[in-house]
Amino acid sequence: MTRTALEIQSGFALDDTVYAGEGYWRDGSLIRFWRGKPQTVGGWQKFTDSAMTGICRGLLSWTDNSAVLNIGMGTHTNLYVYTGGGLYDITPAGLAAGSIDGSVGSGFGSGTFGSSTWGGGTASEYWPRTWALDNFGQTLMANPRNGTIYQWSNAVGSPAVALTNAPTNCTTMLVSNTRQVMAFGCTNVSSVYNPMAIRGSDANAPTSWTPAVGSLAFEVTLSGGGRIVAARRVGNYIVVWTDNSVYLGTYVGSATQIWRFDKVGEHCGLVGAQAVCVRNQTCFWVGTDLQFRSYTIGGAVQIMVSTVQAQFASNLAANQQDKIVASTLTAFDEVWFFYPDSRDGTENSRYVAFSAADPSIPWFKGQLVRTSFADQGPAQYPIGVDAGGLGYYHELGQSADGGRLPWYIESAGQYIGDGDQRMLVKGIWPDFQNQVGNVSLTVYTRGYPQDTERTKGPFTLTASLSKKDFMADGRVIRFRMEGNSAPSFVRFGKIAVDAVPTGMQ
Repeated sequence: MTRTALEIQSGFALDDTVYAGEGYWRDGSLIRFWRGKPQTVGGWQKFTDSAMTGICRGLLSWTDNSAVLNIGMGTHTNLYVYTGGGLYDITPAGLAAGSIDGSVGSGFGSGTFGSSTWGGGTASEYWPRTWALDNFGQTLMANPRNGTIYQWSNAVGSPAVALTNAPTNCTTMLVSNTRQVMAFGCTNVSSVYNPMAIRGSDANAPTSWTPAVGSLAFEVTLSGGGRIVAARRVGNYIVVWTDNSVYLGTYVGSATQIWRFDKVGEHCGLVGAQAVCVRNQTCFWVGTDLQFRSYTIGGAVQIMVSTVQAQFASNLAANQQDKIVASTLTAFDEVWFFYPDSRDGTENSRYVAFSAADPSIPWFKGQLVRTSFADQGPAQYPIGVDAGGLGYYHELGQSADGGRLPWYIESAGQYIGDGDQRMLVKGIWPDFQNQVGNVSLTVYTRGYPQDTERTKGPFTLTASLSKKDFMADGRVIRFRMEGNSAPSFVRFGKIAVDAVPTGMQ
């Protein structure tokens, strides 16, 4: 009898056939690859006892002048802040509800004929309402897509109010490192909506928007057609995405030019307002062609090689691409993309992710309903919100808010022995670390790749088990391991099996 260790590489190889992916994991959920080995993701715990009204599509954590943590959350109907252990409705007076779902695609052809400039989309809400949230010191700045900018000054009994003199319609906004509130895809100084216009307030004066001598207030219009989708701070720069291109904003500060925006990429536009995130000086996003892309300041836009892209693109719910949420996850140096999968409906129900620390590792994926997500920032843990309007701290504990944490992982088919003879597998040697809860093992074998698969198990692997005996014969073997307990955790080592030739060719 020969003990054989199966060498399985990190990541999921989803875009190959089952056996072309030999040597990789094939499928899984709530599993990450950390330091070369798979392990269960951390759990999550609710921080809001009551649910928000509406679907959350905007999230920001910041601290006020008393070092109190605040979490701003915008839904398609309301604006909320969580502070001091309580959830408060700070919806601006008179704010009408936005769209809950997308109704058309982005870019050319979106909206009714004549509702906007040629190829530029429209200022009307043909997309699900998303929010751009940022803080100006301790003050929250909040922009519902295609609305004006609102401010909330840390008074829990008062709603947010419109920011005086801000553009009346903005696609998105942010606060720059020069302490300017900046609006993108907005009404210009003549009060005409321009999907490629960028305006900024004076420094340290968020209500001063009129360009004048001695002021940093400005207005520019990006060259080229289309519409601005999003903007992000990247170090001292501003990166702006349209539905076709990427621009790099550089602070100049001269009397004739406050900010300069140079095109750094074309045919690489952004699919949705929240489908981009920033890690150090690198941006990661989903393009309008549903390819994953990256851009590092000073470099060129790159298409990222992803082992999950084909399945992601083929299952993305039609017209719901503006719901995609990208986020870094600093604790494990990862980047996650939550998206609406048509197999589940129209809300964000699944994710794909990769290790930013080691992009050579194939991507991983899973099922988790989160309509909004943000890295830990000033909060101790990452923050996510589900479709029911409840907020959670992530990577906290080893359960799903006290309930079962349903993870699983499946290998691709692995040839055992020399591949010429059938082998009799007589057992497995679990190599687990820090196991919490039982692991269920199912074994699948075939004589040849096209043969009907035979199933053995499931078998229960307890934390104290040193070996599990069973009988399964074939040339190709694969495994499914899963957990569904509260709490639940395991880190995998090497899978080793006992096998002997059967004598059959």
